[in-house]
Amino acid sequence: MNSLTLVSSLVWWVLYGSIGALFCALIVWSVLRWTERCNVVFNRVYLACLLWTLLGLLLVVGVAAYEGHLHPPFRALLTSGLLRWALVVDMLAGVAMVWRLTPRVDARRVRAGSACLAVAAVMAVGFGVVTTLV
Repeated sequence: MNSLTLVSSLVWWVLYGSIGALFCALIVWSVLRWTERCNVVFNRVYLACLLWTLLGLLLVVGVAAYEGHLHPPFRALLTSGLLRWALVVDMLAGVAMVWRLTPRVDARRVRAGSACLAVAAVMAVGFGVVTTLV
């Protein structure tokens, strides 16, 4: 793989990750405002979701490459046990990132339970979208 291909892949990885992070951040921000009953800083929510999305893309592509499912149809990938474990690791990383990186406006950290609920909401919407498209 030459350097131009590598740089192009990294640019697309960050671009697609930031688009996905924006949708995730809107859901997480809404859930955190509802569960915390106060404002949370959207910039930090977006940062946490961006890091979480980039990690999630790496995990899913890594599992797909390991199992040889890089081209459609992806139904076999969705039934993979290794993908399920990767998604569990992804959810735990998402909770940790949202919890550690997102402050409320009163400079206190959001509760871990709120971060769990926010990540669960994102994963529920994501699974709905993925199973509809595949």
